[in-house]
Amino acid sequence: QVQLVESGGGLVQPGGSLRLSCAASGSIFIMYTMGWYRRAPGKQRELVASITSGGRTNYVDSVKGRFTISRDNAKNTVYLHLSSLKPEDTAVYYCNAKPELGYGDYWGQGTQVTVSS
Repeated sequence: QVQLVESGGGLVQPGGSLRLSCAASGSIFIMYTMGWYRRAPGKQRELVASITSGGRTNYVDSVKGRFTISRDNAKNTVYLHLSSLKPEDTAVYYCNAKPELGYGDYWGQGTQVTVSS
């Protein structure tokens, strides 16, 4: 079992930046691929970015060059740095953990990001 708690969302103007954090507890953090998903109003949830235990990253095309995912295994925390934000980035952002061995799929409660002037 993994418990995930996100923080760092908020209201930001277009072109601005935010950093989301996801603190994990309850299991061995380094054994999980961590991801950030988002669900915008009226749209399906989509994978925004992911990072493996080895540090390999993956991004959806719409955020490449603007968002950066990173992890601090000593702090059991994964981050998503959002920059050059656009109104279409407005969504609830969810942290996700998937074990790299075995089965499981764990979610945080979500944090709202609103990009508006």
